[in-house]
Amino acid sequence: MYKVLFVCVHNSGRSQMACALTNSLGGGIITAKCSGTMPGDSINPRVVIVMNEIGLDLAANIPEVITQSQVDEADAVITMGCNVDECPINNFRVDADWQLDDPHLLSTDEVRRVRDEIRSKVVTLIQSFAERG
Repeated sequence: MYKVLFVCVHNSGRSQMACALTNSLGGGIITAKCSGTMPGDSINPRVVIVMNEIGLDLAANIPEVITQSQVDEADAVITMGCNVDECPINNFRVDADWQLDDPHLLSTDEVRRVRDEIRSKVVTLIQSFAERG
């Protein structure tokens, strides 16, 4: 089974959605964890709402700080549209960066759009790992 680590600044939105979607859709091919470079105190409430709409409950999730061991254990480390100033991950390897809007200041409808973009990227990611065998 492949392991993916999703990283964003606060670990309260994009990375949480990507992690939940990957674990939900991974089908035994892939599992995910997520963390942040400067974790927030809680999950973005709009993220909780839009994920509940598709049957994924993130309300009890707690943002975590990224660790070297998380990076070392991952087959892929994916950042979520972070630039160097906002997401100081330069001490860790990054295999891909998904350019995604930060849900922090977005409306619920806009967070739904981000969720759907992440879902599409997750499906493609799962397919790529499935092709590796």
